[in-house]
Amino acid sequence: MNDYHFQCTEDIIDTRIDRCIADAYEEISRSYIQKLIKDGLVSVNGKICKASYRVSPGDMVSFSAPDAVLPDILPEDIPIEILYEDNDVIVVNKPKGMVVHPAPGHYSGTLVNALMYHCGKDLSGINGVMRPGIVHRIDMDTTGTLLVCKNDRAHLAIAGQLKEHSINRVYTALAHGMIKDDEGRIDAPIGRDEKDRKRMSVNIKNGKEAITNFRVLKRSDKFTLIECRLETGRTHQIRVHLSSIGHPIVGDEVYCRLKPPMSIKGQALHAGTIGFIHPTTGEYIEITAPLPEYFTELLSHVFP
Repeated sequence: MNDYHFQCTEDIIDTRIDRCIADAYEEISRSYIQKLIKDGLVSVNGKICKASYRVSPGDMVSFSAPDAVLPDILPEDIPIEILYEDNDVIVVNKPKGMVVHPAPGHYSGTLVNALMYHCGKDLSGINGVMRPGIVHRIDMDTTGTLLVCKNDRAHLAIAGQLKEHSINRVYTALAHGMIKDDEGRIDAPIGRDEKDRKRMSVNIKNGKEAITNFRVLKRSDKFTLIECRLETGRTHQIRVHLSSIGHPIVGDEVYCRLKPPMSIKGQALHAGTIGFIHPTTGEYIEITAPLPEYFTELLSHVFP
């Protein structure tokens, strides 16, 4: 049984207890929280609360969650493209459609299954048995560079760089519409969408700092090819930010209502470059993955 405790801050006013917990612990689903409340495992100020309870600033929230029964995560002989590898880290070129780590509905065929086969036991364990080696993620339908750690020392060093926003992450995206400015900076907090917990949105009230810098590479009256550099790494950050300024990414099935100009699966977003300080040598390493074939075909179609 895992116990959780936190105190409601001054900005949490008249919020349902399930939403309050979900906002505080993004990794726990709201439906699971509602089950914990129903089972009498959630209390406020020392008293078991009902699902209808609305929290106030200063409320002390406590809840217990039973230990999860984890499925066996097995190595699988899945081909992966390795861009760089040494005793501490490995950088792979993740293909479109591959989930990074096991999760409900995806316990096999993930990048982690492939890494376990390739690396054996040489993967960091800080993120648990479901995410060995994984220190950051990219979406299932985003392609490109992903940095994986082989030991806990390397994991802590890379996680520290991510927290300090010192890792260089450069993406290529094809957006709908003509972005007139040659470059720009989108500084807008991102949090869970208040109406749909499966989506993220620009959320001034409950969002976390999110900054994306972009530079136009090519444009037409209907599409703009841009390079995006992340200062922060929020879930769906580039997709949400571009959608928020009226230029959603082509093919994005969540944040774009426009049809892509040709048949593609998922958003036209590629993690092209990742640069970091090596955890052992202290040297700066930069790895680049070329645009995948689907992306180059798409560009030849929209920029004939």
